[in-house]
Amino acid sequence: MEIIATIFFCILLIFSSLILSYPLIKKHKKQQHVVAKPKLPPGSMGWPYIGETLQLYSQDPNIFFASKQKRYGEIFKTHILGCPCVMLASPEAARFVLVTHAHLFKPTYPKSKEKLIGTSALFFHQGEYHTRIRKLVQTSLSPETIRKLIPDIETEVVSSLESWVSTGQVINAFQEMKKFSFNIGILSVFGHLEDNYRDQLKENYCIVEKGYNSFPNRIPGTVYSKALLARRRIREIISEIICKRKEQRLMEMDLLGHLLNYKDEKEQTLSDDQIADNVIGVLFAAQDTTASVLTWILKYLHDDQKLLEAIKADQMAVYEANEGGKKPLTWGQTRNMPTTHRVILESLRMSSIISFTFREAVVDVVYKGYLIPKGWKVMPLFRNIHHNPEFHPSPHNFDPSRFEVRYDAEHEFAHHLVKQILEK
Repeated sequence: MEIIATIFFCILLIFSSLILSYPLIKKHKKQQHVVAKPKLPPGSMGWPYIGETLQLYSQDPNIFFASKQKRYGEIFKTHILGCPCVMLASPEAARFVLVTHAHLFKPTYPKSKEKLIGTSALFFHQGEYHTRIRKLVQTSLSPETIRKLIPDIETEVVSSLESWVSTGQVINAFQEMKKFSFNIGILSVFGHLEDNYRDQLKENYCIVEKGYNSFPNRIPGTVYSKALLARRRIREIISEIICKRKEQRLMEMDLLGHLLNYKDEKEQTLSDDQIADNVIGVLFAAQDTTASVLTWILKYLHDDQKLLEAIKADQMAVYEANEGGKKPLTWGQTRNMPTTHRVILESLRMSSIISFTFREAVVDVVYKGYLIPKGWKVMPLFRNIHHNPEFHPSPHNFDPSRFEVRYDAEHEFAHHLVKQILEK
C-alpha cells in the first residue's frame, strides 16, 4: 500500500505541476512563435497625398536624394508623385531589385508618366507581352540593323556640324544635341520619314517632354495638361503614318515595320494603340538621355584639353584610314575607339543621366530586415551609387582611366549598371 500511495503521490505531484505550469509553457510557446514583424524603412512620408513632391521639385532632385541618404542610410522611404516609395542606394540593393529578385518587382512608373508615354509601352509590363515587345525592339535596333544605319547617322552628324558652323554664332549645345538625337531616333523608328511628319512629331514631343516631370494636374493651361493634349496629337500623327504604310503595303525593317508585321502564335497583330505607345516610349528613351550625355561629353572634353587631344588622336586614326573622309565610317571602326569608349562610360557615370528607375513590389518583400509593402514603388538610385566613393574613388573627378582598372564584385556591378544604360 505504501508503494502504491507513493506512486499515486508522485503522479499527483507531476500532474499538479503540469497543471500549474501549463499557462507558463503555453505563454513561452507563443513567445517562441511570435516573429518580429519587419518595419518600414526609416524616412518621411511628407504631407497627405502630395507627400514630399514639393520638396523634390523645389530643389535639385540629386540633392534631395543625397540628403535623404545621408540622413537615413542606403534604404529609406518617401512619398513622391502620389506614390509611397522605397529608395535604394547601393549596388547590392540594385542587384536585389533588378537581377537576383527581379521576379518580386515589376517595371512601373507613376500613372502621370504612364499616361504621357502610353500604358501599352513595354516599360510598364512584364511577362509574355513585355518579352514579345522587347524582342521586337531589340531586333529593330540590333547591331545588324544599326550597321546599315551607320551611313545615314554619319550623314546626320556631318549635316548637324555644318549647320552649327554656318551660323557663325554661339549655339545652345544641349538644344542642338536634342535636335540631333531626335532625328536619329526618328530614323531608327520610322526610317526616312517625310519632313512634315517629322516636324509635327518634334513640335508635339517637345510639349510632352516639358510636362513629363511637371506636377501632374489636369487644370487647363498647366504644363501637364498641355502635355496630355500634345500626346494625343502624336498618337494621331502616328496613326496617319501607319495608315499610309498599310495602304502602300510597305515592308520596312525599321521599328515601326517590325511592330506592324508582328503576329503571335494565334495570328493576332498589335493594335494601333499598342504600336503608338511603344513608338513613343522608344523615342522618349532615345532622345533626351542621349542628348544629355552628348552635352556632358562636350563639357568634360572642354575642361580637359589633354583628354580632348587623346580623343582627337582616336578619331584622326579613323579619318586617315578612310582616306581623309573619302570612305564612309564602318561599324568595325566604331567598335575600335578605346579612348572614346572610356570617355563615354565615364560621362555616363559622372552625369548619371538616368538617376533612378521605377519598379513596383508585386508581393510584400523583406530586404535587410525592412518591409517593402506590395504595391509600393521601389527606386534604385543609380546616381547615388555612381557617386559613392566606396565604389568609385574620387567620384567627382572625371577620370576615364578608371575603366581600365579591374574592380571587385561591387565595383563591377556599379560599372555594369553604367554599361546597361549605354546599351539601352
